[in-house]
This record gives sequence, structure tokens and C-alpha cells, in this order.
Amino acid sequence: MDPLNRGATEIVDEAVEFADEYGIGVDRLDSGATVLDCGIEHRGGLEAGALVVDIQTGGLASVQTDLDGVAGATRPVVTVATDHPGLALLGSQKAGWEFTGDQEALGSGPARALAAAEDVFAHLAHDESFEMAVLCLETEERPTDAIASEVADRAGVAESAVTLVGFRTASLTGSVAAAARAAELGVYRWLEADGDLASLQSASGRAPVPPVAADERVAMARGTDAVAHGGQVHLTVDGEGPDPAALVSTAEAPFESIFDDADWAYADLDRDLFAPATVTVDVIGGPTRTAGECRPDVLDRAWH
Repeated sequence: MDPLNRGATEIVDEAVEFADEYGIGVDRLDSGATVLDCGIEHRGGLEAGALVVDIQTGGLASVQTDLDGVAGATRPVVTVATDHPGLALLGSQKAGWEFTGDQEALGSGPARALAAAEDVFAHLAHDESFEMAVLCLETEERPTDAIASEVADRAGVAESAVTLVGFRTASLTGSVAAAARAAELGVYRWLEADGDLASLQSASGRAPVPPVAADERVAMARGTDAVAHGGQVHLTVDGEGPDPAALVSTAEAPFESIFDDADWAYADLDRDLFAPATVTVDVIGGPTRTAGECRPDVLDRAWH
């Protein structure tokens, strides 16, 4: 298996070449690190969002956008599919790197595999080694040299070898990236329910792209709504595993109200809220099991 950061670097190279077409900006920090602005000061868009998801998954997933009827409205939907669920979704796409210094940001993407500091990497049979590091950042501000320095230090690369791909949650790019997390959350719930990652042969997820909000908090709530109330996940597994009922969201209200009730203290919330609306598990040579339901009425209240 090629390094995740190699695949992401190749996608970054294409993004730099066609930056105008993607509606993104390319800049160089004083440290020599590269910044791709996919939705901070530059507008980004649907294609920039799909590009970010390609980078987040290290090129190991297919990303497609389409149209569908959602809660009485026509909305874009995004589908992510991969035959490497553990590595692409948890080892790369998962947003597991938090920056809390002068600039707050949430990091996802293959540089996480170079640092390998999160518990999830103990479940992955992968040893990432590459001279370049690529990290995507949900942030309201242009990524800084301080972040580039931290990434370089933890990933074991030169600062000039770091690429930071930034976007606001409250952007069209951010809306696509949020909806693209359905399969990732389904696989993460599988792991949390003591499922064997090695038994997962494929994972596919689909969710509606939420309307762009006016601020980051509401945008985060809408992105969580997209998966928890409208996300559909399919897993193909070799052998039995957790009951799909353990993998679906227990949320029944829009997440803006859920977050408000918790004073936006996300860590205090029940983790069972953060999961797809529906999960179907196909056991190879065995049964098909399905749990959960989409809640278009809740999306209608949350978004319209």
C-alpha cells in the first residue's frame, strides 16, 4: 500500500494546477509550508469540497455528488465509497487532530497517520512513512506557521514539506466535507461497538449537503444533522459483527437545539448521537441486516 500522504500529495499537485477552476487559493507561508485555501477567503464550492474529501481520504475513496429530494427540497448529496474503510476513513479522513493555541482548528487527513498519536491507529495495520505531510483544517482563519511547525514536528517532516488545506465549516466546501462523513462515522461506530476493522471489506456512505450557515457553530450543527438525520451507510463485512442498531444515531432533534441545551459542550454529549441515520450490513455469505431511519422532518426543521 502506497503511503496515504503520497496519494494526497498527488491530489494537491492537481489542485494547485487547476486552482482557478476549483475556486481555491494557493499560498506559501514564511516557513515554506504550502496553504490551499478551499473555503476561507476563497469561495471554494462543490468541486472544492469533493477535492478536500479526496485529500482527506488519501485518494483511497471515490467521491461523487448528485441531486436528490430531501425534506421537500432539491439538495446536493455526496457519496463516499472505499474498499479500504479502516485506513481511508479512520486512518485518514477522521477529524482527530485538534489545535487549541493561537489558532483553533480541527485537523483531518493523512498527516494524522504520520503522527499516529490517536488510539484508532492501534487498530490499523499500517505504518505510514513519507517525506511530505498533508493535513486538512477546519478553521476560520488562514493556517499559520505555528500550525505548520506543529504538523512538521509531529509528522517528522520538514516545515517546507507540509501542505495545509484550509476551509471554514460555514462554506460550501465545509458543507460537502461534513456530509461526506457518513461512512466514516459508520465505520467508527463499528469500531466503538467492538467490531473488527479487518473484517470490513467496503464502506459506502451518502448524505445531503446542508445549506451554508452564517456562522461556524450553526454550520457544525447542520453538518451533524446531515449525517445523523440523513446519512445512509452500507458496509460489506466478512463474518458477523455488531448489531447495526448499535451503529445508528439516537438523535431525534436538530443539533442546533441539542448543542444549545448542552451549552455547546460537545464532550458532555452522548456519543451515540454522532452516527449515521441508517446502516445496512451485508455479511458475505450471510444475512443482510439494517437499522435506523432517515428523519426528513427533522432536517426540514433544522434547515428550512
